Amino acid sequence: MLSPYRADPWLVGQRQPSASLRLFCFSHAGGHPAAYLAWQELLGPRVEVRAVQLPGRAMRFHERSRRHFGSLCHELVQMIQRHADLPFALFGHSLGALLAFEVARACASGPCTPRHLIVSGCSAPRQQPQGRPLHELDDAALCQELARYHGTPAEVLADRELMQLLLPVVRDDFALVHDYRYRTAARVPLPLTVLAGRDDPAVPAELVPPWAEEAGAGCEVHWFDGGHFFVDSARAAVVDCIRRQLTSLTCPAQPRAPGSWARPLERHE
Repeated sequence: MLSPYRADPWLVGQRQPSASLRLFCFSHAGGHPAAYLAWQELLGPRVEVRAVQLPGRAMRFHERSRRHFGSLCHELVQMIQRHADLPFALFGHSLGALLAFEVARACASGPCTPRHLIVSGCSAPRQQPQGRPLHELDDAALCQELARYHGTPAEVLADRELMQLLLPVVRDDFALVHDYRYRTAARVPLPLTVLAGRDDPAVPAELVPPWAEEAGAGCEVHWFDGGHFFVDSARAAVVDCIRRQLTSLTCPAQPRAPGSWARPLERHE
């Protein structure tokens, strides 16, 4: 039987017939969703990895990009609700962490509640610094900023023609970050796992523990060697940590209809 998600432009990834949990993955600014596809083998067949593909990015480059954070989250929640036939968890890195967090908040007040939220490479949302509008920098300054994060190879940054294709996407993503505004709300009623790099220049160490203020069912913080893109440099350790966090959710189960996983996971710590 064909996957009902095969034609959805919002998602990339392969259907896993034996999966009992779906993991939606949100990319960092300028990130490509295909980077998460290698996680499928590491997480095993019980977890179905679905990377989120935003409009204007990757295979949707011909579509209008989104720069309004709230409107994009509304679209993402609608997409998640269409694919809630399995219990699901959310993962996001950097910009993706903020998107995953706000999607989790919105879903928790609706018919489909995530079972776990994993955020990575991001300061706690209420501690988000309102820094420079990076999307307004000129090309040279924006490339310098990207070099500071050590996530873009030097040869790519030096390729002017290639960067002319990539920079508009990066600008749109940085515009989303700049548009984000934290709003006070109830804690998310699900377990929260926070991943952080010890040498991340974009996330001060003291702004990681306050993520616990958003968790309504326990919070764990895991530190890894590396900078902002420790998810790449320490990929095996990161994915193994995620696998262990999701283990209790991946016992054999029958897929259910959308909306049937509305109750938050109870966890006693």
